[in-house]
Amino acid sequence: MPATKPDYYSVLGVARDAEEDEIRRAYRKLARTHHPDVSPDPDAEERFKEIGQAFDVLGDAEKRELYDRFGADWSRVQAGGTPPPPGAGGTSWPQPDYEDLFASIFGRGEGAAFRVRGNDVEAVIDVPISEAISGGTRRLTLPDGTSLDVRIPVGMIDGRRIRLAGRGGEGIGGGPRGDLFLQARIVPHPVFRHDGRDLYVDLPVAPWEAALGARVQVQTPRGPVAVTVPKGSGSGRKLRLRGRGIPNPSGDDGDLYATISVAVPSALSDGDRELFERLAETSDFVPAGGGRA
Repeated sequence: MPATKPDYYSVLGVARDAEEDEIRRAYRKLARTHHPDVSPDPDAEERFKEIGQAFDVLGDAEKRELYDRFGADWSRVQAGGTPPPPGAGGTSWPQPDYEDLFASIFGRGEGAAFRVRGNDVEAVIDVPISEAISGGTRRLTLPDGTSLDVRIPVGMIDGRRIRLAGRGGEGIGGGPRGDLFLQARIVPHPVFRHDGRDLYVDLPVAPWEAALGARVQVQTPRGPVAVTVPKGSGSGRKLRLRGRGIPNPSGDDGDLYATISVAVPSALSDGDRELFERLAETSDFVPAGGGRA
């Protein structure tokens, strides 16, 4: 009884609706792991061939379509035949050279069975808000002991990556090194909070400034800027300073939001106390939701 042919999607560990790039990535990873020149597994050669068979079919749009329709009999249909009836023996068809398939994707090296590009490496780099806004240069020491200057581009935000070509894992068989990707993490700031490209800062104002309106200065990463506090502003109101956040090299810059906080003096002069007491006696203002005993 002939052996049941494996499901190629299961061999590569991908879903039946996987995109072409996903199939290629799965093949590259498995082929590196199970190549007979690398893996100590005595069954590595058979596993490697099985992986190559799966990619040879699923990596080709025409073959994949036939495979999805006819399963293991796709090659017979491609050759002009018809699928055998259930239970009939299959036909043996020429198989591709999977070493050549592997080499076509990974490359070959002189004096080695194959050349494999090194793995890409990811690391996190802390970026202060000042560098996210203005850019800069940072000297880094890599795990191999070498140092290099890394340019921090203008407009860095959480999750954005810097690619350092050829600074990743070493290749196999003389293959090129992979790349190093530095993923930005914006460092918390004592004054400014960030959300994407937008920045937030607290803006303390005096009670009379909040009530009557005033022209005050708000701190920004590039220095103080004068803003108008509208009359009747309460704590929590946000003043938007357009384009004063983290720059965006390919679109709109972030904004800065100044959140008003009504500040009350902790100590009153005699004159201040008299004015507040007079206001308390004459004003009929009651905060929303509030009450008096």
